[in-house]
Amino acid sequence: MCHHQSTKKMSVGLSATILVVIAALLTAMLSNAGVSAQKQSKPTMNKKFTYPQAKKVDQIDDYHGVKVADPYRWLENPDSADSRAWIEAENKLTFGFLNEIPERAKIKERLTRLWNYEKYGPPFKEGGRYFYFKNDGLQNQSVLYTLKSLDGEPRVLLDPNKLSADGTVALSGYAVSEDGKYLAYGLSTSGSDWQEWKVREIETGNDLSDSIKWVKFSGASWTTDGKGFFYSRYDEPNEKTKLEDANYYQKLFYHRLGAPQSEDILVYERKDQKEWGFNGQVTEDGRYLIVSVWQGTDPKNLVFYKDLRNGTASGSERADNKVIELINEFEAAYNFIGNDGSVFWFRTDKEAPRGRVIAIDTAKPARANWKELVPQAAETLEGVSLVGDHFIASYLKDARAQIKLFDLAGKFVREVELPGIGAAAGFGGKRKDSETFYAFTSFTTPTTIYRYDVKTGRSEVYRQPKVDFKPSDYETKQVFYKSKDGARVPMFITHKKGLKLDGQNPTLLYGYGGFSVSLTPAFSISNLVWMEMGGVYAQPNLRGGAEYGEEWHLAGTKSKKQNVFDDFISAAEWLIANKYTSTPKLAISGGSNGGLLVGACVTQRPDLFGAALPAVGVMDMLRFHKFTIGWAWTSDYGSPDNPEDFKALYAYSPLHNIKPGVKYPATLITTADHDDRVVPAHSFKFAATLQAAQAGDAPTLIRIETKAGHGAGKPTSKIIEEISDSWGFLARVLGMKPGK
Repeated sequence: MCHHQSTKKMSVGLSATILVVIAALLTAMLSNAGVSAQKQSKPTMNKKFTYPQAKKVDQIDDYHGVKVADPYRWLENPDSADSRAWIEAENKLTFGFLNEIPERAKIKERLTRLWNYEKYGPPFKEGGRYFYFKNDGLQNQSVLYTLKSLDGEPRVLLDPNKLSADGTVALSGYAVSEDGKYLAYGLSTSGSDWQEWKVREIETGNDLSDSIKWVKFSGASWTTDGKGFFYSRYDEPNEKTKLEDANYYQKLFYHRLGAPQSEDILVYERKDQKEWGFNGQVTEDGRYLIVSVWQGTDPKNLVFYKDLRNGTASGSERADNKVIELINEFEAAYNFIGNDGSVFWFRTDKEAPRGRVIAIDTAKPARANWKELVPQAAETLEGVSLVGDHFIASYLKDARAQIKLFDLAGKFVREVELPGIGAAAGFGGKRKDSETFYAFTSFTTPTTIYRYDVKTGRSEVYRQPKVDFKPSDYETKQVFYKSKDGARVPMFITHKKGLKLDGQNPTLLYGYGGFSVSLTPAFSISNLVWMEMGGVYAQPNLRGGAEYGEEWHLAGTKSKKQNVFDDFISAAEWLIANKYTSTPKLAISGGSNGGLLVGACVTQRPDLFGAALPAVGVMDMLRFHKFTIGWAWTSDYGSPDNPEDFKALYAYSPLHNIKPGVKYPATLITTADHDDRVVPAHSFKFAATLQAAQAGDAPTLIRIETKAGHGAGKPTSKIIEEISDSWGFLARVLGMKPGK
C-alpha cells in the first residue's frame, strides 16, 4: 500500500528508490519468504485437499442494518494459540505441496544465476561528493557508496547487509547534509513501517550517538548549516496507544546533532487534526522549511512554510517565525519543486488533472497572483526537478516515459532522447548543477544509468549491467482494449519472439489499480524467468492509477472501484479472445491493493482464471480501517462507517463474496504473520473462508512468512525463494513444462 514519504530533495528520494524500481513489479506482488519447508504426503491435483480445521465463532456485526457474519474473527490475533496452530498447519500443507514440484528447484537455480548481476542506482551529489547505491548481484540489501569524483575510487559508506545475520534489517530512508559531512539514515526491521534513525560521519564512517525512534512515514531534511534535521514521528507507543487510536498522531520535530531525542524541538502538531501527517523539507537556499501536510493516502495535500532566518527550529519566541498556512484546503496535490527567494514553484493538478507547474509568491499569496509556468499537456506530468536552472519534467505518455526541459519562465527547451520505450527515473540535483543522472529500464532492458548534461542535452552511459540473456529474443507491444463501460485501457504484453497465438500460452496478468500508482515498464528477473519458461507477461494500466492523471485515479476509487476490477477482467478476456491464452493457462497476480484486485476478480469471475497469486492483499473491506494505518486508505476505498460507502465495499469485498459450492481457481495466497501495513488477518480469513467454500479440486493454499512484514527491505535470498515457490506453483497448476 502506498503512503507518503518525505525526502530531502528529489535527487535523494529517487536515488533511494531506484533499486526498488528495478524490480518494482515483483516487489509489489511479493511478501517475504524463508519459512522452513516441511514435507508431507504428496498431494494430487485430482482429489480434494484436506485443509486444516479452522473453527468458526458466532460473530455477527451490524453494518447500517445489514447483518454480516465474521466466523474467523479469532484469526485477527496472529499470536493466539489457535492462530499459531492454524499457521503451522497451513504452512505444513503448503510446503508439502510445493516440495513435490520438480520444476521448483530448477526455477530457483535459474533465478539465482540470472539475479547475480551488478545493479546500480543513479549517483547524486552533496558537499562535493558523489553517492550511489550498488548491489553486487545476490546481496540481500543494496550498499551505499561514496566517492569524490566520478572516476574516483568508491568507498562503502553503509552496508545494510552487515546489520543483521538474515538480511532483514533494511535501510528505509536517508539524507546527506549539504556539506557532505553527515548521513542521517533510517532502519526498519523485518519489513516493519517503524524506523529508527541514526547519524553517520561520512569521512570516518563512524556512527554518532544520535538515535531517533518512533519514526513512521517520514524522511529527514537537514538544515543547510548541517547542525540538525527535521523529521516526523509519533509518541512512544504503549498498550494504550496504537497507530489506529484517535489520540495517536504524527508530529514534526527538529533534531539537533549530538543532542538526545528528548531534547528535540517540537516544530508543529495539530491536536485538532490527528489524521494529518507532516513532511518537512528545507529549501535549497536554506531559507524556508516547507511543510507538506498529508492525510492518509489521498494525493491532495496542504502546504505550510516557516521562515528559518529567524531561528532554526522553535517558533514560539517570535511572531514572524510561525508556521504559515499557504494552502490550507485539501483541494489538489501541490508538490514543491524549488524556490527563488519568496517565489515557490509547485507541480499541481489544481485545475489541471494531468498536472502543470505554477509559481506562488509568498509575498503576494492571493490566488489571483498565482502564475502558470508550464501548462497542462496531453501527457501526464508525474514529477518535476530543478537542475541547472531548468525544470526537468517527467511525463507519462500512455504509461511510457517522456522527459522535457523548460526554462524557469516555463518555455520549452528540449526533450531528452531516451533509449527506447520504457521508464526513466532520477534527474535529481541542485539548481546550479550542470549534470544530472537518470536510470532507464524496460521489460527487456536491465536498468542502465545515464549521465545527462543539462547544457548540451547529451546523455552518456555511466553504468550498464550485463545479464545472461539476449534482449533481442523478446518483444514488447502495447495494445489498447475496451473495458466493460467502454473505457480505453492500455496494456503491455511481453514474451519470447515467435509466440504462437493458439490460446495455449501460460500467461501472467499482473495489476495494481489504486492510490495513484502508475505501472510503467520495468526490467524484472522474475518476469524474465517466467518468459523463459514459455510464459507471457501482461501488465494493464488500470484505472485507480495515475497513468492519465487524477481523473484516471478517481475513476477507480470509492463507488467507482468496480471499474478497476472490470478493467482487469476485460484485460483477461482480451488476452483469451486474441488467442494469447485460455482460462486453464491464465494466472493473475498482484500485491497489497493488487492483492485486493486479485481477490475481487477471483470471487467475481472464478470461471475466468486458471490460477491466482494474491499477495498481502486487503481482503476484508469492512474492517480494513481498524488496523494500523488502514484508516488512511479511506481516501481511495471510502469508509465502511459511511452507509453509501458500505454498500460499494460490501458488494466487492473479497472475503464477503466467497460463495460455498463454487469451483475456485488454484490459489496461492502469500502474507507475513506480523505485517504491520496490511495485517495478515486479511489473508488469514480469506484463506480459511476460501478453503471451506472450495468445491473444485484446485489447491487453495496460503504461504505465511513468520519473520517478515509487508516487503520493505526484503532480502534477495527470500525474494528468490518466494518467486521460486510462486512460479513452481504456477508451473504445476497450469501444466507448464519449463525447458521443454
